[in-house]
Amino acid sequence: MNIRMTCVAAVATLALAGCASTSPGYGSGYGTTSPAPPSGRCYDCGTVVSIQAASRDTGTNIAGPVLGGIVGAVAAKELARKNTDSQGRRNVATAAGAAGGAIAGNAIQNRVEGNRSGYTVHVRMDDGRTVALHQADLDGIREGSYVRVQNGRAWAY
Repeated sequence: MNIRMTCVAAVATLALAGCASTSPGYGSGYGTTSPAPPSGRCYDCGTVVSIQAASRDTGTNIAGPVLGGIVGAVAAKELARKNTDSQGRRNVATAAGAAGGAIAGNAIQNRVEGNRSGYTVHVRMDDGRTVALHQADLDGIREGSYVRVQNGRAWAY
């Protein structure tokens, strides 16, 4: 009986010892120096490779003024057609409508685009993909930080 109990205790001790590990990333999470949990644990996690300060795009975009000018010209032409019988007044109204529409289209485009200042964060995901995210602030994220990517933003993990 004593031999059987000793064998059972030895097997149980070996089984429990096999569960213990000192490998980095496998532990309670307190005081570990490993920046990342083991791969396969988090599908939407990765390491920040680089961070670039992004400023407002100063490139010329003419879509807003052109579309606004066309809409303004068409609207002014229709109003002038119904309210005057002079061809000269119709042409002046069409030109004024095009100019006003272009100004309005440019203002709308600038408001919609807003200020694009912030940061572009490049993250190497655990599965090998690389993603680039644009966000207004970093919230303590640095190059080498382990992050979770959710809703188009990197969050410290």
